[in-house]
Amino acid sequence: MWTLGTAVSSVMVTAVLGALVWGVVSAAWSWVPDWLLERAWWIPVIYAGYALVKTVVAPRWRYRVHRWEVTSDVVYTRTGWLSRTWQLVPVSRVQTVDTTQGWLERAFRLATLRVRTASYAGSSTIEGLDADEARRVSEELAVRIGDVGDDAT
Repeated sequence: MWTLGTAVSSVMVTAVLGALVWGVVSAAWSWVPDWLLERAWWIPVIYAGYALVKTVVAPRWRYRVHRWEVTSDVVYTRTGWLSRTWQLVPVSRVQTVDTTQGWLERAFRLATLRVRTASYAGSSTIEGLDADEARRVSEELAVRIGDVGDDAT
């Protein structure tokens, strides 16, 4: 899902850059230096190279780094590329648990689980879960939140 999402957005951006460069070159704007007009086609080519590397490397790296776990009293998530963020959200602080599916997630039968607290910094998002697993975890967390019974204040 991450690979296809990155590929789709990269193709769209490359096409827009190509159209812009073609428009600028064909209009032959007098205020743009000739040396820049002659080399303007490199802009979408360089971006396409970057996008190819991003499409191949980023989703695999993300898969190796991102982790999550739900225990009886804590929701644990780990995210990050160069800087890692470990986040522990106590179940007693959870206010809502949302499961969402975008069009690409639906195509792959995946979902995103959002665990929200009163604090923005205390909220967690788990992307790319199997849709049935996300639904099961959200229902399980809802039961645990109900069992806690206090508002953690």
